[in-house]
Amino acid sequence: MAQDAKPVKIGWSAWSDAEFVTKLAAKLITDELGGKVELVQTDVAPLYQGVSRGDVDVMMMNWLPATHADYFDKVKNRVETLGTVYDGAKLGWIVPDYIPESEIASIEDLKKPEVQEKLSGTIQGIDPGAGLTRLSEKAVKDYALDGYKLQISSEAGMLTTVDRAERSEKWFVATSWSPHWMFGKHKLRYLADPKNSLGEAEHVNILATKGFGEENPKVAGFLSRMKLPIDDLEAAMFNAQETSYDAAIEKYIKDHPDQVKTWVGDKG
Repeated sequence: MAQDAKPVKIGWSAWSDAEFVTKLAAKLITDELGGKVELVQTDVAPLYQGVSRGDVDVMMMNWLPATHADYFDKVKNRVETLGTVYDGAKLGWIVPDYIPESEIASIEDLKKPEVQEKLSGTIQGIDPGAGLTRLSEKAVKDYALDGYKLQISSEAGMLTTVDRAERSEKWFVATSWSPHWMFGKHKLRYLADPKNSLGEAEHVNILATKGFGEENPKVAGFLSRMKLPIDDLEAAMFNAQETSYDAAIEKYIKDHPDQVKTWVGDKG
């Protein structure tokens, strides 16, 4: 591991899925590969810039083909893709199951005057820099939701709104994505998006600074093999909320020995 002696800087933004896979990778690099890791938390836009410049070595949250297309296009010639950490990711707008589907089944239904009134003309959003926010702004225009405001906030702000509303069975619509632990806590459903404004299934890639694979072959090899089934990831993320990320990561490693062995490969 002499060539991997320098700490690997892994950047991440404060989204639940990114936090879980990043901290899981960090633990395995440290415990199984004998490497050192430094975690760097920042917003998504500076994260792409950081990886492209080499300020950060790796990021594990490159959502393609739509969510992070703008960010990726700007840096794609200065980064390398190590692998796909999970498939079948999805963006969308959600409502609670206690709202009848006859009232809201599709984003189109938000135009009904009585629905708009019950939702107070608000779509609960997340951070301003998120790809989901950019696509949600596009959806507001595509569906001519003139009477609505996309409430820019954060993942934590969105979750607080959902929690409060759920307790009193108040109507809400929020921007969301899968994988997310909230689907383990609440009964929620995605609204149909007939105009496809929010895109289709996504895959989430691991990006590294150009040349990282040559300089850090063990870590790059491990990251290229690290792939989680989305159902396993969602269950682990919910466990992290109920316990802690450290406890959930320990449990994941213990419960998936064959998967981890495949990822770690020949430690040499």
